[in-house]
Amino acid sequence: MMASITSSSIMKQQINCRSLLPKQNRNFATSSSSSSPHPFVLSHPSEVDHSGGDETTKSRGRIICITSGKGGVGKTTSAASFATGLAQRGHTTCVVDFDIGLRNLDIHLGVERRVIFDFVHVLSGECTLSQALISDRKVKGLSMLAASQTRDKEALTIEGVESVLDQLTEMFDYVVLDSPAGIESGARHAMYFCDDAIVVTNPELSSCRDADKMIGFVSSRSRRAEIGEGKYGCRAVSQTLLITRYDPVRAEAEESLAITDMKDLLGLPVIGVIPESKDVLTCTNIGKPIISLGEENPAAGAYMDMVDRYLGEEKELRFTMPEPVSFFKRIFG
Repeated sequence: MMASITSSSIMKQQINCRSLLPKQNRNFATSSSSSSPHPFVLSHPSEVDHSGGDETTKSRGRIICITSGKGGVGKTTSAASFATGLAQRGHTTCVVDFDIGLRNLDIHLGVERRVIFDFVHVLSGECTLSQALISDRKVKGLSMLAASQTRDKEALTIEGVESVLDQLTEMFDYVVLDSPAGIESGARHAMYFCDDAIVVTNPELSSCRDADKMIGFVSSRSRRAEIGEGKYGCRAVSQTLLITRYDPVRAEAEESLAITDMKDLLGLPVIGVIPESKDVLTCTNIGKPIISLGEENPAAGAYMDMVDRYLGEEKELRFTMPEPVSFFKRIFG
């Protein structure tokens, strides 16, 4: 009990340091508000904010960044299942791998043998975007844009990424960006243009601390933060928390952080809780997003719930309490 209290106390002190991050850059927003709107290639973020969730009134698709500070928390697993879930519900969706040089999204979707052209090829003009997009053969409306396996992350530029996203948002209802961990070039470019950010974390102190760092970066260094809320302004990036590899038994025994701890520490609403599952590794190895296992699988059901919550449906969190132990198991172990 003492160890848990100490860890939470330390984490709260660390998170208080978020206020020391640089303030949002309002210079651009101020100059824009006083004269005329900035000439964007990718349309102004306010155009997807004013639709009120109505697909017929949106001028472009919405951009969602799946991000975290720490590696290995399940970003790519979540991006693959989240994008698949959106497509299964009838929304045209493209998922983009931003991990230049270390791509893995193609393996999660089982299309690694179909990658001919990639993101960097499009940026350098070696192919068109349509040539690089890979349509999923199992899920209608789902496409993927692979990252380069051989190029350097410095191949990404703000202008190039904006141009590609402008085309993608004209073609798809949702564009899901699978961000690499940390705050390097791929992660910065992925979070810069996002309309929504889903921050992925495990129920451990180091993962939460790194997630908090990313929350601060999205809040202060995204394009929406730069524009601000003036005359030609827009809403801030909508950020939510996705908790992966959650074990309610360990949380109850105070061997890991509980959901309430993480909500308090990071200050974000929880969009989903994905239980620990050995099926995640199995699905990755066979190139199948775990959400495709269906409602009867706990992890797949949790991802389905997450997609529904993102689309506005109210659902209670499941798989957050230990399963009841039967009488005979209590007696005989």
